[in-house]
Amino acid sequence: MVRAAADSEAADNADISGLKGQNGTTSSARNRVRARVRTWAVILAACAGQFLVVLDVSVVNVALPSMRADLGLSAAGLQWVLNSYSIAFAGFMLLGGRAADLFGRKLMFLTGLTVFTLASVAGGLAQEGWQLPAARAVQGLGAAVLAPATLAILTSAVPAGAARTRAIGTWTAVGAGGGAAGGLIGGLLTDLLSWRWVLLINVPVGVLVLAGAAVWLTESRTDTGRRLDLPGAVLVTAGLAALAYGIVQTEVRGWSAAATLLPLAGGVLLLGLFVAVEARTKVPLMPLGLFRVRAVSAANTAMFVCGSASFAVWFFMTVYAQNVLGYGPLEAGLALVPSSLSIVFGSKLAPRLMPLAGARNVAVIGTLVAVAGFGWQSMLTPDGPYLSSILGPGLLIMTGLGLTGTTLAALATGGAEPGDAGLVSGLINTSRTMGGALGLAVLSTVAASRTAGGTSPQELTDGYALAFRTGGAVVLAGALLMALWLPRGSSDE
Repeated sequence: MVRAAADSEAADNADISGLKGQNGTTSSARNRVRARVRTWAVILAACAGQFLVVLDVSVVNVALPSMRADLGLSAAGLQWVLNSYSIAFAGFMLLGGRAADLFGRKLMFLTGLTVFTLASVAGGLAQEGWQLPAARAVQGLGAAVLAPATLAILTSAVPAGAARTRAIGTWTAVGAGGGAAGGLIGGLLTDLLSWRWVLLINVPVGVLVLAGAAVWLTESRTDTGRRLDLPGAVLVTAGLAALAYGIVQTEVRGWSAAATLLPLAGGVLLLGLFVAVEARTKVPLMPLGLFRVRAVSAANTAMFVCGSASFAVWFFMTVYAQNVLGYGPLEAGLALVPSSLSIVFGSKLAPRLMPLAGARNVAVIGTLVAVAGFGWQSMLTPDGPYLSSILGPGLLIMTGLGLTGTTLAALATGGAEPGDAGLVSGLINTSRTMGGALGLAVLSTVAASRTAGGTSPQELTDGYALAFRTGGAVVLAGALLMALWLPRGSSDE
């Protein structure tokens, strides 16, 4: 009987122990699920922020005629609706990236998104011609703080490896999709509602993302005791802004005008002074040793080269569809939807290919696919069918650029120290933005040199075709640069 009682007690203890073990396993499973949900919430918030930033580069394009008619903007004022955003965005991005590292990535994300959203309200409600470009400049400032924080938050939340590469692929795809969808979204809102909604649409989205980010994001920073390098911050911001201003002036004044050459020369001088200051200061805004990391320097150079051609693709495909084929704004936006989806496809395919073929090979292959698309696109004609003049070439170009963009972003961020995540994020965004601005200005000049002021469908087509051939040659040079300079893996230096 004693033995039976002992056996019963042992069985009870075993049941309790098993129940505890089962509860422990269940609790562990719940924790893993919660961690995964939180990680995806962080990725969603970061991607939503990046989508808004890139979308606003292109979403206003199709609304410009309506803005001009409503606010009485001059041709120069209309140009500044676009340029004020681009200049502020490019000029402040490195500063925004370092601020995210020093003052907190969540804080800078929320700050940048708040500024961006409030500026969208001001722009959408503008009543005078000067108010809209001013609001766009403040939008660009908010975007410059927000954009580096999105990638820094993402790389901090996801451990290095395949998971981070997939997350970067999602971030790249969403950002590229924002740029590609700008024409379609802008056309829909302008046709169905008003030009004001191309800006006001940011408000409900921004508020929703702000609420989610406040709940789901956790703060991270590198060194709370470190001070911001103010002289370096002023020099790099002024230098990049001056360069961006000079580049956009080429569209109106040409390359030989003093209004173009002086800001370009001033920007180069200021950036030279920035490098000299950074080499001497004890706590630099940008440690120059960062560029000794092969992955960082090579990936940023390659991003600049490829960005110089990729930004121009959307512009020339849109104007070809409207000015030559006779598409309306909404039709042109719809015509580019498959290309928008293909860049998302390429961005999401890259993380699957990188472990199999190697990051450098994926970047080179993606670039060569894009080169084939540029070559095909350069054979366009004044009466070309949609399938062969827009759809087919667009799919190749955008799939290739999606593959390359994700790989370069993964290499650049993977090659840096965790404490420099915000700075490197700002740097890769700056490389892409400045490359895109310079490339669009140069290729626009190339196209104009061929048309020589002509406006007939054949003359315009010849100019656009030459721009695509030139862009293809630039991207091919980028492929060669990547093959020779990019490391074999993300850890190589």
